[in-house]
Amino acid sequence: MLQRRAGRPRPPDLIDAFGHFLAKRVSPMSVSQLIFQLVPRRRHGTSSLDYPGRSNASATEGRLVPVFTAAIAAIVLSLYASQPLLGLIGTTFEVGPEMAGLVPTVTLLGYAAGLIFLVPLIDLMENRWLIGLTLVLMVLSLIASALAPTAALFLVASTSVGITSTVAQMLVPVIARLAAEKDRGRIVGTVQSGIVVGVLLSRPSASLAAEFLGWRAFYGIMAVLVAVLGLILARVVKAHRPATGLQYGALIGSLWKLIREEPLLRRRVLYQFLLMAAFNIFWTAVALRLAEPPFGLDQIGIAAFALVGIPAALIAPFTGRIADRGWSDGATRFAHLSAFIGVVLIGLPTSGGWGLWEADRFPWLSLAALAIGAVLLNLGTVADQVLGRIAINTVRPEARGRMNALFTGLFFLGGSAGSSLAGVCWAQAGWAGISGASLVFAFAALIASSANWHPGTPSVPGETSTNL
Repeated sequence: MLQRRAGRPRPPDLIDAFGHFLAKRVSPMSVSQLIFQLVPRRRHGTSSLDYPGRSNASATEGRLVPVFTAAIAAIVLSLYASQPLLGLIGTTFEVGPEMAGLVPTVTLLGYAAGLIFLVPLIDLMENRWLIGLTLVLMVLSLIASALAPTAALFLVASTSVGITSTVAQMLVPVIARLAAEKDRGRIVGTVQSGIVVGVLLSRPSASLAAEFLGWRAFYGIMAVLVAVLGLILARVVKAHRPATGLQYGALIGSLWKLIREEPLLRRRVLYQFLLMAAFNIFWTAVALRLAEPPFGLDQIGIAAFALVGIPAALIAPFTGRIADRGWSDGATRFAHLSAFIGVVLIGLPTSGGWGLWEADRFPWLSLAALAIGAVLLNLGTVADQVLGRIAINTVRPEARGRMNALFTGLFFLGGSAGSSLAGVCWAQAGWAGISGASLVFAFAALIASSANWHPGTPSVPGETSTNL
């Protein structure tokens, strides 16, 4: 198990918020603690969640910000882990790349379905009980994934993992409810960074587990980690029953009403849907490309490449501060431009499309183009997602759970479509097909935000009142 480097000081907020409980319940060098150390944290100043005198949030609730961020990071690890494992999974079950590509597709489809039909329950049911039950079901789904004897059963288990992983999104409206209006952007941005950290660590952690223990071991390790998280969250999440007065049928029916009545929601969903499609086309196929000549990377090399997502993990809290200052409109266009340039770069080392050279001629230059392109694509996608989530948490406070569910569920349909397209594009046209498909979606996002850019008085922090 990874150890903290000797002499490195422990962050004081880690001791206050998390360390005392972990010292009693789990090993201080556990994986959950490692993830917690990677979460970006605020070093100076205070917020409405830090001291009870600033709002109705208690000191204990203030410490929920880093705890929830770490928990979200750990839960999200399972969502994208299958992407670098597709070759190994295909070999185990004796299926081709198109069939293996269904694994991340059904996982993300399950995630989208859970967001639409499960997460809205956070506005209806007692929050602590719902979160705990969903974590238990996630543990069972991960165990089923680790033990699945056939490809069909593994696909079913992967779908269940996707559905239950939506517990991460249940935590976002919980912390948004506790935050004061003036701090909500920064706090939601910080918690959102947990999703970014989880996505960042999912691919390298899965690759490393597969290299040393086999790909099934990753799912077993995740089952243990989520079980530990369940114990932690059971202690720190307080009971809360929303006063919506709705039944489940009416609650789900209200989703369409929210989509119809909130142009801001429709706009942010469209942007992130397109970017997530481009993002998942690239990340689903890049492990297959890196394993081929001239790169020939093994699982450790692929894991190292996945670490190019680190800058995206750092930008989430910074993006929240931008939103709090009312600059989201311009920041959104900048994020889309970043993603577009990133996709252009990943298409340079290929003989098709707009490629300038063959990867075989300049392997190191080609690898650099892929890495820089991945950084820019990650930055653009994550920044847009954080800006969108902050915007939708600013309106309809009585429906934050449903707004988060709709936003994330609908844009994950774009991610699922991208994962599905990746297998087909790779089989039919190789890397030229992958980069070309990604470019279409990234360019569409850039055009959409440019068409809706009307500087003026924002209706919510950082958002113009333009209808879509």
